[in-house]
Amino acid sequence: MSIVAIVGRPNVGKSTLFNRMIQRREAIVDSVSGVTRDRHYGKSDWNGKEFSLIDTGGYVKGSDDIFEAEIDKQVELAIGEADAIIFMVDVESGVTGMDEEVAQLLRKSRKPFFLAVNKVDSANRENDAVEFYSLGVDKYYTLSSINGSGTGDLLDDLVKSLPEEEEREEEEVPRFAVVGRPNAGKSSFINALIGEDRYIVTDIAGTTRDSIDTRYNRFGFEFNLVDTAGIRKKSKVKENLEFYSVMRSVRAIEHCDVILLVFDATRGFDGQVQNIFWLAERNNKGVVILANKWDLVEKDNQTVKDFEKYIRKQIEPYTDVPIIFISTITKQRIYKAIETAVEVYKNRTKRIKTSVLNETMLPIMEAYPPPQHKGKYVKVKFCTQLPTPYPSFAFFANLPQYVKEPYKRFLENKLRDNFDFTGVPITVYMRKK
Repeated sequence: MSIVAIVGRPNVGKSTLFNRMIQRREAIVDSVSGVTRDRHYGKSDWNGKEFSLIDTGGYVKGSDDIFEAEIDKQVELAIGEADAIIFMVDVESGVTGMDEEVAQLLRKSRKPFFLAVNKVDSANRENDAVEFYSLGVDKYYTLSSINGSGTGDLLDDLVKSLPEEEEREEEEVPRFAVVGRPNAGKSSFINALIGEDRYIVTDIAGTTRDSIDTRYNRFGFEFNLVDTAGIRKKSKVKENLEFYSVMRSVRAIEHCDVILLVFDATRGFDGQVQNIFWLAERNNKGVVILANKWDLVEKDNQTVKDFEKYIRKQIEPYTDVPIIFISTITKQRIYKAIETAVEVYKNRTKRIKTSVLNETMLPIMEAYPPPQHKGKYVKVKFCTQLPTPYPSFAFFANLPQYVKEPYKRFLENKLRDNFDFTGVPITVYMRKK
């Protein structure tokens, strides 16, 4: 698929246009400049032609700010990837020195670019846009990304410049979300896996703000890796930006298949990490726990066993979860983490034949029936797996209302003993025969 990048200096409306073109509110939009940091990917189409869209951070040359230097690197990488570029400027501010810097960068790239003059929502502003000819372009497009006026002319010409692509069936691929507290090493983990600095990494907590997808192929298996912003306690979230970042991360958990829960081993498996774990469990997602920065932990021959035992104690009764000790700096066991996530995904989508399920579970329930209630015996006659995206089972009994939670947990444990559901929550329903 062709790639289109939206570039420009900070606060000209790039993320607003990005959200409009992909028809989803994916990128965080705020009046504060410098909100977008990493390259943010989406999919758009116009006149029947699909293309990938990249939202980039605002380009600022010669700044001492650590983020702005990293953002510039991300913008340059996006321009290198793109087949065509939307160069966005702001009619309210007019031509600035930074706009001229970006124009120079685009001319050097020799890629087709389209000058979009944003915030033109009146006839007076149409006249003000004339000064943008000074950037050395033959044509510019006036538009308002907030209400969509003028975007049609831009997109008509944009799609004509894109190379012709062969049509192919777009397949849904699994989504693995990398989640955790701020500064646990989530972006470093993905960068180490894909072998490039796709995401900005600093020692400052809260560097990542949006939830961003990367297509990845490993072990003959293709999936999307989703980098997310760190999730802190509600009481610690003070600004709007971080609130939206956290909401994006929670939404990423809700829409993924497996979460890779990364935590800083030097800080321990604390209460907030446990909250994220239980959020994933409530949403019936596969879980792999990754103890990062393991190279910084003082170890003896019992450290791994003791740490694992401690984590499993915190997540009782749902203890059938893989725990892997990794280091994103040394790349220790990072591929093992992905291999395990693929196995967990396969466990989550596993289907057990009804005949096999009954042959296995009915003798167990005959040997260990549900406790009698008020002198009445519960007899389970039949069980089947339900057609849900995660493992859920219905057990049909004469008196299902008398089966309590401890016996449901017993059935869940027996399902885990006989069929591999490691890393995946199981739901057991009792139904009337």
